[in-house]
Amino acid sequence: MIKDIQNLKENFIEQLLELLKIPSISADPDYKGEVKKTAYWIENALKMIGCKTVKIYETEGHPIVYGEVSVSENAPTVLVYGHYDVQPPDPLKLWENPPFEPIIKTTELHPNGAIFARGACDDKGQMFMHLKAIELLKKNNQLECNVKFVIEGEEEIGSKHLEKYITDHKRMLQSDIILISDTGLNSIENPAITIGLRGLSYVEVTVKGPNRDLHSGLYGGTVANPINVLCNMIASLHDENKKVKIPGFYDDIEKISDEEREKMNKNGIDEVNFKKSIEIEDVMGEIGYNTLERRSIRPTLDVNGIWGGYTGKGAKTVIPSAAHAKISMRLVPNQDWKKISKLFKKYFKSIAPKGVKVKVTTHHGGGAYITPTDSIAYKAAEKAYSDVFGTKPHAKRDGGSIPIVPMFEKVLGTKTLLMGFGFDSDAIHSPNEHYGIDNFIKGIETIALFYPHFNALKRNE
Repeated sequence: MIKDIQNLKENFIEQLLELLKIPSISADPDYKGEVKKTAYWIENALKMIGCKTVKIYETEGHPIVYGEVSVSENAPTVLVYGHYDVQPPDPLKLWENPPFEPIIKTTELHPNGAIFARGACDDKGQMFMHLKAIELLKKNNQLECNVKFVIEGEEEIGSKHLEKYITDHKRMLQSDIILISDTGLNSIENPAITIGLRGLSYVEVTVKGPNRDLHSGLYGGTVANPINVLCNMIASLHDENKKVKIPGFYDDIEKISDEEREKMNKNGIDEVNFKKSIEIEDVMGEIGYNTLERRSIRPTLDVNGIWGGYTGKGAKTVIPSAAHAKISMRLVPNQDWKKISKLFKKYFKSIAPKGVKVKVTTHHGGGAYITPTDSIAYKAAEKAYSDVFGTKPHAKRDGGSIPIVPMFEKVLGTKTLLMGFGFDSDAIHSPNEHYGIDNFIKGIETIALFYPHFNALKRNE
């Protein structure tokens, strides 16, 4: 155990609660001031833990905060990435407490308490663990690595300006490994290190019909209804086996052997508890694969939002002029997100009937990523998890996407290690997001222990 962590536990939690009170919603321009306020909060927090170099870099969007702790020119260097922006909290009526008034409550999975607030797990809580880990190491004169922090405010809107920043500061950001905590554990008893992320292509579609909303009595049955058409088009994106029908969609995907599938399923998903946690009667997905495989090694296509026509109170009988949907495709290794976006656009337009016009807009995306398990960094993390959790962590592939990870490797030439501590049930991006106190404290301790293990292994390299 890292010395002093239990003595400082309450202080660390109070600091996190303060950070969570700031509504740093990057997607909503009305919160631009709050996002900047959070950047200044992070700047001060980096100074408080002993970063001698701290700077806020303005972008055309939200700021990037940089901090640096230098130990020695001969010491290994770790680059820590995190983000301080959060998802919009909507729908507000489903929150049990206001999303920016954090509260600690006990749950079945978090008997020692969990912090409920937007950003608690994604990613303020997990990002903040890294700052507190360095604080602990410095207090105990145990920091043997140089550490650089890049903490941005646009991850939830596609990190629009991060690549330019990374490219412009390539020399400054050189390191031996990049650490990110934006993934999760299976459980406290069964820890895991995420070694795989899926890629992402995110698009928006519009189906345009008549030049205005029409009276459904006068025009119903005589013109194409954009909502009906859009629903039919979306329904035709999958076949009866739940496979995506876009030609070429599966052409480049990574081939997974039966042996690899068997190995990954040794730490599979408890489907009974999986269904219970989200209150569904049965799972659904591509035929021939189980739940773990469907959400990790297989690509997917999902509608994230759909709207059009009249959605207010009461009734208004119209045939809408247009209908819209947002669609995300999770991708696996070897799938190029830009290629997939083009294939989607071509196919979606090809299945549109006459009488409507279709527009497809590509918002953002990124590639899939695989972390090697034979690296010094992975072995150091494995030792740290074993020290804290009392059992060796297993390697797992995650269903989510962090598009900046492959970008980091492309620009900086540096591998990324994903040390996440959340649970799937923590409701990130949803109402009542939360993060376990045990997860937070054990995360700090594990990250802190990573550094001496990493330094020792690097010395013996």
